Amino acid sequence: MEAIVLGSGVIGTTTAYFLAKRGVRVTVIDRQSGPALETSFANAGQISPGYTTPWAAPGIPLKALKWLFDRHAPLIVRPDGSLFQLAWMLAMWRECAPERYTLNKSRMMRLAEYSRQTLKSLREAEDLAYEGRTLGTTQLFRSASQVLAAKRDIAVLDRFGVPYTLLARDDIAAAEPALARVGHKLAGALHLPDDETGDCHLFTRALAERAERLGVRFRYNTPIDGIETDGQRVTAVRVGDERLTADRYVTCLGSFSRPMLKTLGLNLPVYPVKGYSITLPIKDAEAAPRSTVLDESYKVAITRFDQRIRVGGMAELSGYNQRLDARRLATLSHVVRDLFPDATDRFETEFWTGMRPMTPDSTPIVGPTALRNLFTNTGHGTLGWTMACGSGKLVADLMTDHAPDISPDGLALDRYARERPPRRLHVWGNAN
Repeated sequence: MEAIVLGSGVIGTTTAYFLAKRGVRVTVIDRQSGPALETSFANAGQISPGYTTPWAAPGIPLKALKWLFDRHAPLIVRPDGSLFQLAWMLAMWRECAPERYTLNKSRMMRLAEYSRQTLKSLREAEDLAYEGRTLGTTQLFRSASQVLAAKRDIAVLDRFGVPYTLLARDDIAAAEPALARVGHKLAGALHLPDDETGDCHLFTRALAERAERLGVRFRYNTPIDGIETDGQRVTAVRVGDERLTADRYVTCLGSFSRPMLKTLGLNLPVYPVKGYSITLPIKDAEAAPRSTVLDESYKVAITRFDQRIRVGGMAELSGYNQRLDARRLATLSHVVRDLFPDATDRFETEFWTGMRPMTPDSTPIVGPTALRNLFTNTGHGTLGWTMACGSGKLVADLMTDHAPDISPDGLALDRYARERPPRRLHVWGNAN
């Protein structure tokens, strides 16, 4: 069997690797000069199955209204002139119903926990250097109401058997010693000991090398001009003057999957949610985090690499706009200085932005499509690094007609045709 993978980010590269492990002859096509040079390049660095949570949650519409007047707001909406932006936001708000939140989180947790196990097995099989750590994630709460709201997520953690510890203010320093200096600013925390960290770009580069040893052919600097079909199957991918053919195809183009597949009559509800990160060298290791710290108020993650700190977050709905906004730099800098004031030299900052492919229900679109030999692996939002190995192996199994290790139910594109969320909007809940 031959397969073509469109995209060489962490999603496309893991998919290619697991297809090759199944004995498939794989070609990966990407417009960039190497793997993981777009959304996967400088993400927050966290591998957090325990923190897997839909953006669409009870109370979010009310929070969004309050964020309009907050200069450090985690969500910014700028009209992009498209009807799709409005339709996508309406669909997301409909997913805020409590029953939808519970269903979406359970689907996300199923895939994220599987991905954790798959990454562990992959790490044992391949010697991959990516500045990885296995010291957990600590989610910080700055108010008592945030601590109370965490109980909704804890119920789902219990359901999936995910270890956690709810920390009182005085216990936070046991997980992250450097936070002892700012404990008076915090109300509590949720520690997830099994979560991991690592540089996604380094991981993807290393895995691409292993995939090449398995026979995967990477065609970089190769823009995709179009996909040809006969109405029932994909017949070729056009790149310049060439028509590349295979038995099966999979789209791993992140936010660009939607415009590519729209020409085929497939409507992927994937919106490019812009995120930002800064990367800073560590000045004082004792004053730096040990692993990932998530600030619930600002929705910002601070992750420790070997000698660097990655600070990532924000969500900007402004279309395919990759302009760097100095105000977002100010917010990320504010959060890291507020929690770890002596850890870094703020004058040596690498500022980056990327487009996260987000669905209204926050669940990725992994599986077959209406075209019999075309599959998708996209829509992971902020959790691409967390879910990459699991979704890559899952779609590789589906493409090769192997029984998958987990149920793919509710992950494919057809869920949007089968399910109709409630039309009412839910605005109650924690609005801090």
